Amino acid sequence: MPNISFPNNFIWGVAASAYQIEGAWNEDGKGVSIWDTFVHTPGKIVNGETGDVAIDHYHRYKEDIALMAELGLRHYRFSTAWTRLLPNGTGQVNPKGVAFYDRLIDTLLKHNIEPYLCLFHWDLPQTLQDQGGWPKRETAYAFADYARLVTKHFGDRLNVIFTHNEPWVAAFAGHFFGEHAPGQKDLGAALRAQHHILLSHGLAAEAIRAEAKHPIKIGITLNLTPVYPASDSKKDQEAAARVDAIMNRIVLDPLLKGTTPMLEFKVIKPFLGNLIQPGDLEKIRTLDILGVNYYSRAVIKHSSKIPIVNVEQVHPEGNEYSGMWEIFPEGLYALLTRIQNDYLAPREDAAPTLMVTENGVPVPDGLDFDGRVRDERRIRYLKNHLFQVHRAIQDGVPVKGYFHWSFMDNFEWALGYGQRFGLVYVDYKTQKRTVKDSGRWFARVMEENGLEV
Repeated sequence: MPNISFPNNFIWGVAASAYQIEGAWNEDGKGVSIWDTFVHTPGKIVNGETGDVAIDHYHRYKEDIALMAELGLRHYRFSTAWTRLLPNGTGQVNPKGVAFYDRLIDTLLKHNIEPYLCLFHWDLPQTLQDQGGWPKRETAYAFADYARLVTKHFGDRLNVIFTHNEPWVAAFAGHFFGEHAPGQKDLGAALRAQHHILLSHGLAAEAIRAEAKHPIKIGITLNLTPVYPASDSKKDQEAAARVDAIMNRIVLDPLLKGTTPMLEFKVIKPFLGNLIQPGDLEKIRTLDILGVNYYSRAVIKHSSKIPIVNVEQVHPEGNEYSGMWEIFPEGLYALLTRIQNDYLAPREDAAPTLMVTENGVPVPDGLDFDGRVRDERRIRYLKNHLFQVHRAIQDGVPVKGYFHWSFMDNFEWALGYGQRFGLVYVDYKTQKRTVKDSGRWFARVMEENGLEV
């Protein structure tokens, strides 16, 4: 029996993204995205792997959704591929792309799974990139047109549309660190991309509300990271505050307060020019659902290692690490309570609904001799993180849902196929799906609306 229970009507779900699972990268009229271009550029992805086939969800969506239903899933957050619907980002609509998402959404609904559609999970049309991409303001308006198209075709069956997944990653991993598509290393481009992605959220919200025939809730999901100073020294505390501003407040402040910390930094002001135009911040500040994607914390010290902000991340001893990050469940509680105290509670108008929209861990899973995947480490990870979500709820933070990342193993961006996040194991050679022990465990949690810790 569960010894911690979640509130009635708590939303349990899983998440995925188009590029990571669909494959069929050049089939049925789909256009080329920046990720198609990036993965085909030598040296960009571990082992030269690509999402060309991924886990072939484009052809196997029926069996995948049947598997979700078998495990009792009732909510699924997924993204549409912009270039499957608009091969060049604007203009001509691809009817086969529309037909695919029609089938996908109808199949979900047939199995009583509510679709939580996300418009953008990093796969910008290459045509728009060639015209300047996110650093160019016009891209925000193209995105609003895309949002309108999606609402027109699918809005009758949707109650929720997320505009963006992790704008910070698209802006900074793609334009400053160069680890993600389009692979640029230009701070000015990253800052412009960041602002225009958020602006596009506001423009898309307007377009969705104008097009929808019934009320649709507008959401966004943010990668948020609680930041801790490496020591009590003033320099380390100031360094941590800078990282918090450039990672967390840079998205939270515009969306929830209508302000931006960008203007606080003398060093980045020269990069801004007339980037933030009158009315932009008011337009951005619109939100019905705030999705929190949490994986780890950042421990920061003052250093010249990362110039301009003058910081360095340290990796404390004594804690467990995954293939990608430190495992720090307490950070999720810290994050949720901070959002409530700093952003939601002080509002005079209605605060957006708060959900955890991604949380998970990469484990080097494999099939045992009897065909089982005994991923005890993932179960332990989930128990510890769900305990922290429950703890936050007990302390008055109105968390309404939790989505595990991800349903199935898939293509993990620049890291290729080496990092497995799924509740379902995928044999990439045969495409055979096997539910892991964690998948069966999570199914029980959803059914009982609670767990034993």
